[in-house]
Order: sequence, then C-alpha cells, then structure tokens
Amino acid sequence: MSFTDKAKNKAQELAGAAKERVGDMTDNERMRAEGASEQSEARARQAGEHVKDAGRNARDAFTR
Repeated sequence: MSFTDKAKNKAQELAGAAKERVGDMTDNERMRAEGASEQSEARARQAGEHVKDAGRNARDAFTR
C-alpha cells in the first residue's frame, strides 16, 4: 500500500467522521448516514490493502 493510498483512505475516513458529527449536531439523518458510509468504505479499502500487502509479504518470504 503506497503512502498516497493510505493518505487518501485516511482523509476519506476523517471526512466521513466530520460529516457524521455535523449530521449529529444538525439532526440530519441523511448526512449522518453518508458520513458513516464514507468511514466504512475507507476502512474496507484499508483492510483490502492490508490483505494485499500480507499476500505480497508471504509470497516474498517463500521466494527468498
């Protein structure tokens, strides 16, 4: 996972958290749901990248 990908995922996660908080403060259910969705999407993307990294590391361990 490149640094750029990590930064993009983290930025999306933080933006989602902010959107969710604003939704909470304004009692806007739609904004709250969008924020939660963005956070979940960013976390899932990060988890997928971690799995890919683990696979590469395992492959590299066997090829050395």
